Amino acid sequence: MLHNIRVVLVNTSHPGNIGGAARAMKNMGLSRLVLVDPEDFPSVEALARASGADDLLANAQVVNTLEEALVGCSLVLGTSARDRRIPWPLLDPRECGRAAVEQVQQGGEVALVFGREYAGLTNEELQRCQFHVHIPSDPDFSSLNLAAAVQVLTYEVRMAWLAAEGKPTKTEKLETTAMLNAMPVTMDELELFYGHLQSTLVEIGFLDPEKPRHLMSRLRRLYGRSGISKLEMNILRGILTETQKAARGEIQKRRDS
Repeated sequence: MLHNIRVVLVNTSHPGNIGGAARAMKNMGLSRLVLVDPEDFPSVEALARASGADDLLANAQVVNTLEEALVGCSLVLGTSARDRRIPWPLLDPRECGRAAVEQVQQGGEVALVFGREYAGLTNEELQRCQFHVHIPSDPDFSSLNLAAAVQVLTYEVRMAWLAAEGKPTKTEKLETTAMLNAMPVTMDELELFYGHLQSTLVEIGFLDPEKPRHLMSRLRRLYGRSGISKLEMNILRGILTETQKAARGEIQKRRDS
């Protein structure tokens, strides 16, 4: 799906920005780079800045005009850093990502168009875009590096794609793992633990089964109010198992052998 989304850089003056944009694209799973009349390309500096995204540079399509770059596209999203006199449908980066993914889900092709480092896209070029995309940076320091702007929009495209594919983001994976780790033990798991704990304490001589003196009752209260999770229970059971091995001399035998 992401192959149907192309990044179009118009009249880029610094080759390092082309390499940086390629790297940003590859980070987010996009691979189609189109360069409109670049001032310096191919370039050793572009390769250096690409940092492993050399394949995107090698396969980049170089054309003379924006019209050529947009052939086959059903949705064109143009970045704009400043307000224009002519009102135009405006999206923020998140809306841009969703719109791009929705379009390719329907079988269309999408172009994310970025203008010159010093002046952006002209009004004429922007009028070739169905939507303008504005990155809401701090107005006191609003100028974004070209590669950074590409990173912002391609990140939002990837997030929208992950949501559409039903694939969990890393944050969602971490939240799922944390939830599983925090799952409380069941009563039957606790009972198995208490049995394991008692046998271990007897084995190491800490508990005299003839004179228990309420030790297990007190330990039950201690662990019962601790809210032990399944992960913590696995750790405790592991400690008990290794303690039993040490008491039986199994660890020392293993070392001696």
